[in-house]
Amino acid sequence: MNILGISCYYHEAAAAMVVDGKLVSAQAQERSSRVKHDAGFPTLAIKTSLREAGIRASQLDWVVFYEKPLWKFSRNVEISLRYFPKSALFFTEAMRNALAEKLWIKSNIVTALNIHPDKVLFVPQHLSHAAASFYPSPFQEAAFLTLDGVGEWTTGCWGVGEGHLLRPMGEMRFPHSVGLLYSTFTAWLGFAVNDGEYKVMGMAGYGHPRYVNRIKKLYRQHADGSIVLNLEYFAFHKSTTSMFSRSFERLFSGVNRFDVAASLQEVIEEIILKMVDYVWHKTGKDYLVYAGGVALNSVVNANILAKSKFKDIFIFPAAGDDGGAAGAALYVYHHILGHKRRRLLEDVFLGSDVEGTSWRGTKQMGDRQLVVWVARQLSLGRVVGWCEGRSEFGPRALGHRSILADPRDPNMKERVNAKIKFREEFRPFAPVVLAQEAPRYFRNININVAKFMLGTFAATDLAKKKAPAVVHIDGTSRIQIVEKNYQGRLRKLLQAFYKITGVPILLNTSFNLKGEPIVNTAADARRTFYRSGLDVLVVGNHIIEKKYGALPGIHESAIYS
Repeated sequence: MNILGISCYYHEAAAAMVVDGKLVSAQAQERSSRVKHDAGFPTLAIKTSLREAGIRASQLDWVVFYEKPLWKFSRNVEISLRYFPKSALFFTEAMRNALAEKLWIKSNIVTALNIHPDKVLFVPQHLSHAAASFYPSPFQEAAFLTLDGVGEWTTGCWGVGEGHLLRPMGEMRFPHSVGLLYSTFTAWLGFAVNDGEYKVMGMAGYGHPRYVNRIKKLYRQHADGSIVLNLEYFAFHKSTTSMFSRSFERLFSGVNRFDVAASLQEVIEEIILKMVDYVWHKTGKDYLVYAGGVALNSVVNANILAKSKFKDIFIFPAAGDDGGAAGAALYVYHHILGHKRRRLLEDVFLGSDVEGTSWRGTKQMGDRQLVVWVARQLSLGRVVGWCEGRSEFGPRALGHRSILADPRDPNMKERVNAKIKFREEFRPFAPVVLAQEAPRYFRNININVAKFMLGTFAATDLAKKKAPAVVHIDGTSRIQIVEKNYQGRLRKLLQAFYKITGVPILLNTSFNLKGEPIVNTAADARRTFYRSGLDVLVVGNHIIEKKYGALPGIHESAIYS
């Protein structure tokens, strides 16, 4: 049974292939198009997913879209009429987008894949999110909670997953949304919505939560955890140009922006923990699967682990709209077609493969020699672009498309930020650590969360002393643990670095420049290497080093063994 899932036309367009219940390939459109958060029809992602799965379009049994376009259209019409005439421009823009592309998704799919229209199915967005987290999870039964900006009408949904079935039990509806509350502050702080939320999370560590009560004027929360926004302070429901109103601007005039970020983070944690507590009481389940774009807030995730009554949680690494493509396909395979679950998610290396890349004039090494050589370079303070195997699905670089550096140097964060990533100085970097050594450096680690870099954990004094570059100002780190079954050379590299330095940790950040998607192909990696302050590039078994002092374009590189 071959099922292709597709998401597009909002942000993070993607495609995913499920073969006999197993997620075998998935990629966001941005990785191939090189347009960050590309929302267009994912032609390139579809080609990649089919190629990596070894499937032709003619072999597809079903193609599933991750939301119901007509439901979203009806929401835009109803909201526009409700707030007319202030919503006139909103209505015009919504109709233009719908008539141009969004209402013709089925015909676009049929044309792109040359398949029969009867093979195209649609799944509500929040069920796609829930399916993406439940079916790959290790839990046979679990409560689910989904939170994002907005799907069709739904902005949050909860229920239970049992065996191969998902049963929704409650929802929160637009315009009342935890995700849009957070995104409104993202816009007010000067960042792009659906891109800058993680920057706000980074800012929070530098502030103090002095404005919690002021933020609470923006909403009220019901006993079930759902919120009702005071729309006097918001504009996203009737404007195409602003998330917030003049009343919002007056309320937060003259405040310290880092303190606002810290206050927002505290408020969001309080809101979500109340939701989680309600879901636990109503479902009676021991485990929680959590999905939607809000589930990428690693600080909140850590608090769910620490403070909720659930025994364990699971979050699909591509928690946003990209993961909806995988969830839609899994929902049809299990819930609609009735197939039992038997596949767990072992990793998210589901995209394009760089192994087998052939470059003339570069040095090649065997795996054992390679990891020892690279570990030595890292220990000497050199920063390495590391590219191997298939690319990760989701926003986190988990060792296949990573920039790696020595965490012992307290100045390494500033160096990587200023010369390589070209990003804001307040944003932290993550550690990747050998799983068996991790408890000495970080407290109360949860394997399901830490495996995919989805939660923050308190750093021990040893971590603060030995790996200061990967400890945030608040004393936490968003860690990735590397277990024995890790697919790739990263574990061997960590072991080699540990042997040389006595520290089983590396600084790990995504292999991209500010404003660009994570590199996908060997060509992307090489291009980014020469446009940044990286010292070494490793692609598969190939090595390139910068020859400092040479003019670009004359002597591009020198290879050392």
